[in-house]
Amino acid sequence: MPLLAAAASKTAPAAATPSGAAPADSLQVLHWWQSASERRAVDLLAERLGQQGVAWRDTMVPGGSGIGAGIVLRSRVLAKDAPEVAQLNGIVVRDWARLGLLTDLDQVAARGNWDRQLLPGVAALIRPGQHVVAAPLGIHRINILFHNRALFARHGLAAPSTWPEFERAAEALQRAGVTPLAQSSEPWQVATLFETLVLAEGGAVYFRQLFQQREPAAFTDPRLGRALARLRALKRWMGSPVRELTWAEEARKLADGSAAMLVMGDWAKGELNALGLNSERDFGCGAVPGTAAFHLYTVDTLSMLAAHPAQRGAQETLAALVMQAAVQRDYSRVKGSVPVLRAPDLGAMDGCARASWTLFASSAAVHAPSMAHRMATDETARDAMVAELHRFFLNERVAVADTQRRLGVIGRRPQDR
Repeated sequence: MPLLAAAASKTAPAAATPSGAAPADSLQVLHWWQSASERRAVDLLAERLGQQGVAWRDTMVPGGSGIGAGIVLRSRVLAKDAPEVAQLNGIVVRDWARLGLLTDLDQVAARGNWDRQLLPGVAALIRPGQHVVAAPLGIHRINILFHNRALFARHGLAAPSTWPEFERAAEALQRAGVTPLAQSSEPWQVATLFETLVLAEGGAVYFRQLFQQREPAAFTDPRLGRALARLRALKRWMGSPVRELTWAEEARKLADGSAAMLVMGDWAKGELNALGLNSERDFGCGAVPGTAAFHLYTVDTLSMLAAHPAQRGAQETLAALVMQAAVQRDYSRVKGSVPVLRAPDLGAMDGCARASWTLFASSAAVHAPSMAHRMATDETARDAMVAELHRFFLNERVAVADTQRRLGVIGRRPQDR
């Protein structure tokens, strides 16, 4: 814990009230938003919270996918030193609520009419039991293939919508000395790429059967083997060696033209915007081949820890704040996500965001809750799957069939053991 706790000690100054006086209340918020665009999103929330008379005390734990933040939070809860607010996404919200560690937000949800304001899929996520236990910030679409428009234009290439088109473009780019696909060997990034390939092979129904329902037959299905084989085949387009870079560093490679494509969630769009790039002029953000009809997603949420009853008023102020239409609009514009609302300001969105929101809102049938980003399965199974995929990605001697079998063992449900 000491090293992680030290990493978490970056605390922002308290936001000021409109009068310039220090806010009477404050909330310590533990999260893992570290990149330039993520910091802008945090600053926006802190400023708006300060205008409500509550200071945002920032506690950022570095590390993609929030693994370090989760470790620090668990350690602090056990040490009876919990922050007032924590970023908890997906299944983790349900698990913490079942332990009685989260403050219910039923009253603030009722006052804000959240049931009618929220998209149904998000409303279900933040109410895993009888109570609302999280405040939703934005929806991220993950199955996005970004491309550098200038590079594609220079080499006479169109954005690929099929795998054969992807292969032809990648071959042309590689011949021209450009790395076709930016990719890190960081475990969660490997898992993120892999789950988009599962979606491409099997669609949303199969994706949910595999990662959410964890049906035994899904793990022996040939589509899983084909996704593993494509993951390995794509390595030829990533440059050698594939280094362990942050996702923000991968986005910069796309921005500076040292790589032509990137498979990543739309938080990368926020980062590219922060670098001064524009989706209409500088980069494209289409679906990963084979996934245009589906929305592989994660949702940013903030939960209030129950260990601080004296701060309940401030916690409810923050929860109500993030559901304001203007905050939803401005946060998503900076972060790269889309609002969680049924009726957002579509005119304030770029083409990438409008496509994402429209698809997500169209039907639950298109939804694919991310395994890599904690939307589909419990932490234990998720972490083991990510580790197994990382092993397969790094070691060419590991067979597809062996990895498929091992994933099946990891994914085995209690009733199937």
